[in-house]
Amino acid sequence: MQPLNWKPAQPPGPVTLRGRYVTLEPLDAAHHTAALWQAVRGRDDVWTWLPDGPFVTEAEFRAAIEKKQHGESSVFLGVVPVGADAQGYASFMRIDAANGAIEVGNILFAPALQRTRAATEAMYLMASHVFDHLGYRRYEWKCNALNEPSRRAAQRFGFTFEGIFRQHMVVKGFSRDTAWFAMLDSEWPARRKAFESWLDPSNFDERGAQRRGLIEFAAGCAEAGDR
Repeated sequence: MQPLNWKPAQPPGPVTLRGRYVTLEPLDAAHHTAALWQAVRGRDDVWTWLPDGPFVTEAEFRAAIEKKQHGESSVFLGVVPVGADAQGYASFMRIDAANGAIEVGNILFAPALQRTRAATEAMYLMASHVFDHLGYRRYEWKCNALNEPSRRAAQRFGFTFEGIFRQHMVVKGFSRDTAWFAMLDSEWPARRKAFESWLDPSNFDERGAQRRGLIEFAAGCAEAGDR
């Protein structure tokens, strides 16, 4: 066993991350609540797997956002597609800078944001910030083991399934088994290349449909790295 040439990573702080299709900016109740409320109002299904919500009133929703904005254990970013108002948020959480591990979680994507280039680029920008700027070794994704859409998303974004923690949590009165996924710093260069290839405008036809999928690009990048 060889010792690591390692120094602790940097804790994440409020940051603005700009891409081609989306901007991530510090979540702010005064700035983002109204747009987010309109984006998710009446769609209780978006809260099924989240630890809070659904909310009955905009005031109740705003109070929840204020709590996230001022929380000390997570850093929340609003997701703002280019040319639109905020349509979601996501957070850096379970931050362990000393050991270089951090999780992306508490992700709320409004229906209009789901399955878009902006949504994928948001995940790319957060991963890039973790590995390329903050120096983390391990980037985690966790979800309810029954949440199949989240599990598919994790694998599409390049996270590797690591197993199930049984009876890991109690959420909204229900026992939760948790599926664990992670991406390592050694894997990130190939994942980064796949993201950037998928996000390139040339990968989309005149109707906006993708020409090649992200998983297809990832497989190609992994094969190239093995040569």
